Amino acid sequence: MTTGPSVNERIYMVIRQVPPGKVTTYGQVSKIVGTVSARQVGYALAAVREAMNVPWQRVVNSQGKVSLPGSDQQHMLEAEGVVFDAQGRIDLKRFGWSGPEDAWLEANGFDVTWFWSR
Repeated sequence: MTTGPSVNERIYMVIRQVPPGKVTTYGQVSKIVGTVSARQVGYALAAVREAMNVPWQRVVNSQGKVSLPGSDQQHMLEAEGVVFDAQGRIDLKRFGWSGPEDAWLEANGFDVTWFWSR
């Protein structure tokens, strides 16, 4: 019997879909995955290593702020064209990612109707 990807790998699959110059939130990722909390997304990101090819810097908190002040996250996002205001916030309406395409969700075993109904 084969098993599917682990919960962390499902989280990473979603985050890999966020294009350069866009951000998502811990809560949005948790909604897409459907079986995890925003906190669990944070735990999964804490386990990311460079060789894993997960653009962790594109995940911010619900206020549009980086969660690791003093890290390279803000600089990495700015290099991708993301703009921060004087309070260190990103305009999520402008730079927020709208989520993956339905076809990608279906092809990768995510519940399309559940995600978009929330």
